[in-house]
Amino acid sequence: MADSRIDKLANMLVNYSVQVQPGEKVAITGDTAAEPLVKAVYRHVLQAGGFPFTMLSLNGLDEIMFKYASDDQLRHIPPAHELLVNTYDARIACYGETNTRALSSVDPSRMAIFDQARTGLMDTMMRRSASGEYKWTLTIFPTNACAQDADMSLDEYEDFVYGACMPDLEDPIGYWQRFSLWQDKIIAWLAGKKEVRVLAKDTDLRINIEGRKFINCDGHNNVPDGEVFTGPAEDGVDGKVNFSFPAIYDGREVTGVRLWFEKGKVVKASADKNEEFLLSKLDTDEGARRVGEFAFGTNEGITKFTRQILFDEKIGGSFHMALGAGYPETGSVNKSAIHWDMVCDLRNGGQVWVDNQLFYENGRFVIDL
Repeated sequence: MADSRIDKLANMLVNYSVQVQPGEKVAITGDTAAEPLVKAVYRHVLQAGGFPFTMLSLNGLDEIMFKYASDDQLRHIPPAHELLVNTYDARIACYGETNTRALSSVDPSRMAIFDQARTGLMDTMMRRSASGEYKWTLTIFPTNACAQDADMSLDEYEDFVYGACMPDLEDPIGYWQRFSLWQDKIIAWLAGKKEVRVLAKDTDLRINIEGRKFINCDGHNNVPDGEVFTGPAEDGVDGKVNFSFPAIYDGREVTGVRLWFEKGKVVKASADKNEEFLLSKLDTDEGARRVGEFAFGTNEGITKFTRQILFDEKIGGSFHMALGAGYPETGSVNKSAIHWDMVCDLRNGGQVWVDNQLFYENGRFVIDL
């Protein structure tokens, strides 16, 4: 029997997250393992009057590419991908991994070639998204591989995923609309502020947010959602941070990440595991050593680390930072081929001060909202 939650999620993605309008060209991308969700999304796009186009990948193709492709082949960008980013009105990505460690043994230098060649595509996507020309959203379809990473059975993981994406199953869209109004209050309080200071275990960061805008993440771009973020001043991050949770990128798990910043740039970095990979990513390009995003996780339905950044960066009581490309709508001008989110738990003694006023303590907002 089909899971009715799949159809509810598809409806939310189409009619709330990207709000497909009649005549819009909508790309549906992702993995074939997410087939039930892709089919439901396809149907809802048609019912909304959009023109759907599916572009799905077989699990394992990336592994084959990195093993056999020449450098020129790694740099090649299929015209269909360029057409999608440059001309489509919306994109709905439905990921469904069957092996989350498939790229663990790939030479990081080959990944760097691939990433660097796509810097322009990322710039275009972020620019069009910031201007409202390009609507996008992404989600993860629950698979055994993801469930194993989260130390759950598939049934448990399905309940976790749908519960995080749709905390109110009877009215998923209404829930995110109400949630959006609550986060608006946080953003209104932060408006016009100049400096954030984060204090936690082995962490003391000063972040310049003067003139930058915080964004309300309320189920439009990410599903699940639950964060408010900005792009710090490119030269405005100083201090050190010790990330509580493993940082995962391109199938590599890097644990015990510690970063030291001076005038916005990572000047020193270390890790307990996969440090070489961390350092290689920091050397991807000039922007990779700067912070493109700083955010507070606000989804109280996500309480544990699952090794899926789409969920982990939303953990209620956490903050995260992304090295690399920033979002232009925040005021960020940092450009990079990477955008690597790293998460720090603030629920046990963490504090955030904003312009010398206590703003957040032990994973909770302490201001009047």
